[in-house]
Amino acid sequence: RSEGLGKGSEFLVRLPILTTGRHDRAPASETKLFSNASPAPRVLLVEDNPDAALGLRLLLKHLGYVVQAVHDGPAALAAAPEFHPQIVLLDIGLPGMDGYEVARRMRLQANDERQILVALTGYGREEDYRRSFEAGFDYHLTKPIHVDDLQVMLAEMEAR
Repeated sequence: RSEGLGKGSEFLVRLPILTTGRHDRAPASETKLFSNASPAPRVLLVEDNPDAALGLRLLLKHLGYVVQAVHDGPAALAAAPEFHPQIVLLDIGLPGMDGYEVARRMRLQANDERQILVALTGYGREEDYRRSFEAGFDYHLTKPIHVDDLQVMLAEMEAR
């Protein structure tokens, strides 16, 4: 912006950064999930809101991920052993079986497969972060999810 000729100009540049208010992570694992030689990472998206699931699925596909979307906990537990996702984006507030229980069960059924579990939730209090990490989540994203935060988190996962 400028107040006129000869009065200088001000430029505002916005660069995406991580903020602990919207994106927290459990202690990092030394396991590398992705390599340059591997095919596109597989993402299992578990979201009961069909519109949110569709939008996120399309975004992830656009970013080059192979995506399977399901809408409840039992469907996620059934899909994971067949799909073998490297990343599971899991809503906490699912009907019937909540995301905390789905995460616990996924950790038990995964055997030696290392999956990154990401909580997608409207719950953003300190207690919610603690509960998600205790249930086995690696990351906690508070809705509404910002595309920049998601991209930075996914890039960080690939770098691990």
